[in-house]
Amino acid sequence: MFKKSVFLTLFFLPTILFADDCLDYKLKPKVTVNVPSWQKQVVQPLQHMDVLHGNVIATMVDNYDITSDITSIEDGFCVALKSVEATIGYADFLVQIDISHKPNTCSYDAILAHEDQHIHAYLSIIDDNDELVKKSLFNAANSITPIFVKNKEDIESAIDKLNEEIQSHPDIVLLKQQLKADEEIRNKRVDQSDTGETLKKCLK
Repeated sequence: MFKKSVFLTLFFLPTILFADDCLDYKLKPKVTVNVPSWQKQVVQPLQHMDVLHGNVIATMVDNYDITSDITSIEDGFCVALKSVEATIGYADFLVQIDISHKPNTCSYDAILAHEDQHIHAYLSIIDDNDELVKKSLFNAANSITPIFVKNKEDIESAIDKLNEEIQSHPDIVLLKQQLKADEEIRNKRVDQSDTGETLKKCLK
């Protein structure tokens, strides 16, 4: 057992040394955060929506486009993270209104106005958490160390790994949880602040 242990240590030692060599090539990444343009689509499902008069389905986008810096060193390459351009926010809103409410009627317009408040709530989440988004992304990107690869053919997979490390970083995971929690809180506020009086008057 002792001989096997020594063999494993010697076998992995060169790779560890090369990985440490790559630390010298770590960069302070440039981080840019963009908010996607969004659009709203209003539809009326063919089936009744149970007790709901309407609802909104929001599509969250979080894409990370990274730029790497490749340095050739003895016996391989160091792949470092140079910049991250992220697009985070809501891109599409699908508004569903029950078929019992005909377009351009009082009740239809009242429901649409209510769902528009939900859309505004979603958009305000990104606006109000702008600094948190930027800080979380920078912390994640800045914590990632360069990756050593022996062959040029492995550079692309190393770049993919850098991207994966950003998305799985605890700060990014916590950020997504925070945004999700804000969704529930703000949508609840919209529903609680709407007494339904406008719709009731339409249905009289």
